[in-house]
Amino acid sequence: MSGTPQGSVWRQPAQVWAVAFACVVAFMGIGLVDPILPAIADSLKASPVETELLFTSYLLVTGLAMLITSWVSSRIGAKATLLTGLALIVVFALLCAMSGGVDWVIGFRAGWGLGNALFISTALATIVGAASGGSGAAIVLYEAALGLGIAIGPLLGGLLGEVSWRGPFFGVVALMAIGFIAVLALVRDGGEKREPMPLSAPFRALGRPALAILAVAALFYNIGFFVLLAFSPFPLGFGAMGIGLTFFGWGVALAVTSVWVAPALMRRISRTTVILITLPLLAIDLIVAGLLVANPTALVICIIVGGLMLGIMNTVLTEAVMEATDLPRSVASSAYSAVRFLGGAMAPPVAAALAHAYNDTVPYLFAAVSVLIAALTILLGRRALSHIDDAGEGPGEDAEAILMGDAA
Repeated sequence: MSGTPQGSVWRQPAQVWAVAFACVVAFMGIGLVDPILPAIADSLKASPVETELLFTSYLLVTGLAMLITSWVSSRIGAKATLLTGLALIVVFALLCAMSGGVDWVIGFRAGWGLGNALFISTALATIVGAASGGSGAAIVLYEAALGLGIAIGPLLGGLLGEVSWRGPFFGVVALMAIGFIAVLALVRDGGEKREPMPLSAPFRALGRPALAILAVAALFYNIGFFVLLAFSPFPLGFGAMGIGLTFFGWGVALAVTSVWVAPALMRRISRTTVILITLPLLAIDLIVAGLLVANPTALVICIIVGGLMLGIMNTVLTEAVMEATDLPRSVASSAYSAVRFLGGAMAPPVAAALAHAYNDTVPYLFAAVSVLIAALTILLGRRALSHIDDAGEGPGEDAEAILMGDAA
């Protein structure tokens, strides 16, 4: 993607490796609790709806916090923002592990989301600023951290979850504490130019039609994403390790298409065309998952195929956001992410409630309809989005834009 010689990617200063390691662990947090959702529900005598609020509190606070992360980092600096985020994750993951009730875990996951937003929103800029071999090498390294974290999270959650539902939380505490020490010791904090960002910037950004259209589409798309991710562990009926292996496959599929397939598609066809092809295919996959939900093998296949579609969508949507306006990328990304995470926050408990009221098929049909609404939003707003299909930046800059959006 970047055109950077691969040999240069691995010759980096120690501070780059420190942040990259912490990035892997932070991205692991996305799917870490997935394999232990049924175990938490059983151990803490929680309903599926209550258990799904573990995702809701985390995603809601992460999204809302994205509206202030650029304001915070522009005032206290990148290293202080990284350390604050890591410290919050360590503290709240530990509190999750020590909780005795599901309500406490839900609340502490919200604090975890705040820490995650502060750390992830600052990590890419830190890596790009410190890496040797140019921004292209830094971006390849960050891509590797992103893909590794998304894939390993459910697997580690499954392994530790076989011991106890508390295990994955303790695992995050240990790994993030190592990351905190590494960043504290190795990342330099000097010479950075700070231009204070007004709090109102992300809100004003949503007044731009192209960005608003993409944000609304992403909200409905994220409903499909998180129904597949957060609800599926319940109908699968597997133990923690089985769920972990399933979503390890999902994470690998997502990483592969995000890093390699989506850029290849965008070199051949326009971004909006990629979106309008991929979203209906994702909707079909969700419908099949709903119809075959009683067959665990079929559901596993649908989850992994869904990961392929999700990887394409994540990359293409985010690059489209970066091209949608002339605003600073951090501002556009923050505004877009705040809206899209609302979809992710509402989807898990709504899916669990629909399954309880009807059956396990209905949540997947709800997700499919949401994804089709996302496609319709793009179709109806295509004229306002025409400029995102024009020839854009160079490969390295495109990749940086993608990753900045994925981080947000």
